[in-house]
Parts: sequence; C-alpha cells; structure tokens
Amino acid sequence: MCAISEIEKIAEELAERVIFTTKEVLTSDEAAKYMGISKSYLYKLTMRQEIPHYKPMGKMCYFNRIEIEGWLQSNRIATAGEISQQAQSYCMKKGGRK
Repeated sequence: MCAISEIEKIAEELAERVIFTTKEVLTSDEAAKYMGISKSYLYKLTMRQEIPHYKPMGKMCYFNRIEIEGWLQSNRIATAGEISQQAQSYCMKKGGRK
C-alpha cells in the first residue's frame, strides 16, 4: 500500500515538472512556484507593474513562462573578471587617445 502512494507521489511530481517545462501560460500559483518566490511577492510585482502579466478576464493573473524567464534574466550582474576586463579595455582606449 505504501509503495503505491509513493509511486503516485513520484508521478505527481514528475507531471508537475513536465508542466513547468512545457506549459506556456502559468497561473499565479504556478508562476510563484516556478520562480521560487511567495505568491504575495508575485502579487506585489504585478501591482507595481514590474513583471509582465496578463488579466484576460480582469481579475485572474496569468504569466507567460518565456516572458518570466526573460524578466528573471533581465538584470544580469557582471562578474568581477568581466568588470576588470572592461576596465582594462577602457584604460587602453584612453591611453591611446593622448
């Protein structure tokens, strides 16, 4: 009996993971879980109009998974190595203009 409930649990988890990678439109619950944030924080982001979302019926919010991924990756922070390389390039350009 325990083995069946464990198999069902694994099947549910697998189905959930497949949905996250294939489902294009997510509900608020799904989007919050997908991003690893609380639903209340997601609500704040939507109220501030900081995250792209849709309200086709005026009340329920929906999110495009691809747009969420783009939004999550929109404020990339450069590594220390990249910043150092940019600084060296800048200094080389300035040195050549003298």
